[in-house]
Amino acid sequence: MASPTASDLHVNRPLTNITIAFMQSATQFIADRVFPNVPVEHKSDSFYRYSWESWNRPQAKPRARSTESAGGGWTVTTDTYNAERFAFHKDIDDQDRANQDQQFNIDREAAEFVAWQLLLTRELQFTQKFFAPNIWATNLTGTGGAPGADQFMQWDQAGSTPIQDVKDHVLAQTLLTGFKPNTLVIGPQVLRALEDHPDILDRIKYTERGNVTVDLLASLFDIDRILVPYPIHNTAAEGTAASNAFFYGKAALLLYAAQSAGIMTPSAGYIFNWRRYMGTSALAPSTKRFRMEELISDRVESELFFDMKVVAPEMGTWLGSAVS
Repeated sequence: MASPTASDLHVNRPLTNITIAFMQSATQFIADRVFPNVPVEHKSDSFYRYSWESWNRPQAKPRARSTESAGGGWTVTTDTYNAERFAFHKDIDDQDRANQDQQFNIDREAAEFVAWQLLLTRELQFTQKFFAPNIWATNLTGTGGAPGADQFMQWDQAGSTPIQDVKDHVLAQTLLTGFKPNTLVIGPQVLRALEDHPDILDRIKYTERGNVTVDLLASLFDIDRILVPYPIHNTAAEGTAASNAFFYGKAALLLYAAQSAGIMTPSAGYIFNWRRYMGTSALAPSTKRFRMEELISDRVESELFFDMKVVAPEMGTWLGSAVS
């Protein structure tokens, strides 16, 4: 087939708007809500990393008359990103289009389906890049017995102390970097255990209704926000019985995430989005509809370009197996 084709040169705006709205309304996903999203002009490039060791070292000194002031600087290193291409399509057979009843909109449904697949893939990428052991500078593992080095008692065990644990790690991470963690990501099963934890229930028993909410937990843990993602994924092969699992299971991640991206703004991670390719921006997909004559079908296809990068591993604390 000759290149470029008409489909290479045109993004379907109505379908793109459908996929964008669909992805933005999927609140159980968090891949676009934790770290700053950085729209970039090039698919791959370098970015700078500043060392906070120099920033946290007091170096100003008293200055005598007619003498120079104390001086210094900081270390800058470089890292790279490469926005990878993720895509998915749904073919609409001519017979299906001709046979659909009036209440159906097969193009909209196809756009929402491909958007859902991109959401699942994006969330999987987030868990693989960020929500896993041996990524962050501090790695801890929950245990059902007496904790040893780099361990803590699982939060669904009698005698566990989740409030103390999180607050202690907030202090430890602040001491390591100079930035107080502001975000805690926990899996749904972890939240379920915390909702029934006696220490937490005792702390909130005089609050309105005595219900454990995410906002109340954030206040108890001295954290700005707690995110609890609920997406699931089917790990079984097509044609076999479904085997569903939470993307975010029985673990927790404590981190510092900047509110917005900046040249000298530290953050545990960044997400780089290539915005110049076919209208994509801020993790929003571009969507096309084009003819597949050999299949006697129309194809609805969406694409995303992004790279998820750990920028400062010292700004994250991994709490694996937080519940049994």
